[in-house]
Amino acid sequence: MNKKAPFINELSLPVVAAPMFLISGPKIVIECCKNGIVGTFPALNQRTTEGFEEWVIEIKEALASFEKETGKKTAPFGVNLIVHKTNPRVEADLAICVKHQVPLIITSLGAVSALIDAVHSYGGLVFHDVIKKRHAEKAAEAGVDGLILVATGAGGHAGTINPIPLVAEMKSFFDKTILLAGCLSTGRDVASARQIGADLAYMGTRFINTKESHASEEYRQMIIKSKADDIVYTAAVSGVSASFLRPSLEAMGITEEMWSQAAKVDFGKELDAEQAEAKAWKTLWSAGQGVTNIHDNPTVGELVARLKLEFKEAITEQQELLNIYPG
Repeated sequence: MNKKAPFINELSLPVVAAPMFLISGPKIVIECCKNGIVGTFPALNQRTTEGFEEWVIEIKEALASFEKETGKKTAPFGVNLIVHKTNPRVEADLAICVKHQVPLIITSLGAVSALIDAVHSYGGLVFHDVIKKRHAEKAAEAGVDGLILVATGAGGHAGTINPIPLVAEMKSFFDKTILLAGCLSTGRDVASARQIGADLAYMGTRFINTKESHASEEYRQMIIKSKADDIVYTAAVSGVSASFLRPSLEAMGITEEMWSQAAKVDFGKELDAEQAEAKAWKTLWSAGQGVTNIHDNPTVGELVARLKLEFKEAITEQQELLNIYPG
């Protein structure tokens, strides 16, 4: 019995555009799905559950209209739910997902069996973010359909393990869908993710620099100008280690001494700012080491077309190696 997500072989490319805080919204999700890759967004990018439902309806209607007009099948879309006691909206937002039968739910900070059962009740799938084996084993026991392996160098709350052993470790006990996140910016990277055993590439930073994202022009330009060593992995912003663009930290007055400490920075005192941390995230910009391969700001359609071409070229090169090393 095939335990992989059934939509994998229906995509135009094995890619999921990751849900990004403050960045992902209906436009980017709709364009991803129209172009044959999975588009996702965090429920909390809308300030209220009512607003969140409006976004879900907007996405569903746009994709249904596209399918009717073109006769082409769109890729499924997904919603990220933060499953943690600090998120008072999780139950209400889950109810919206069940009501509208959102095809894919991405969970973070907790794999809860009751949530998974609710999504499975209408045929939806649940993928869960993990950075280490212990978290993955708990998620597998809870019944998730996929594991999103966040490897070293990824944007946001990244892990610290190299992708090659990370994938191998998870595949040793998990036979459902494996997604790999971390430094994936090109079609060649997507091919590499498949080559080491992942079913899908999970790409975030590359989609910040698309015209449909909510990122500011300053954010986009900083990504274009940055290289891998401009990514700082620090707990100074939220108390949990995450990857940030060095220039954005420096612009807020956060020094290397401050970002090197293990504890969260007291923004009110050390930065002499009256902003709450949530507001600080708007100017302290996250990105992964994959910025080193980002040099432009295309539309989602243009980006997916390029990724497809690069992916095919990489696979062709791998096939040609069989002539050199026939075995």
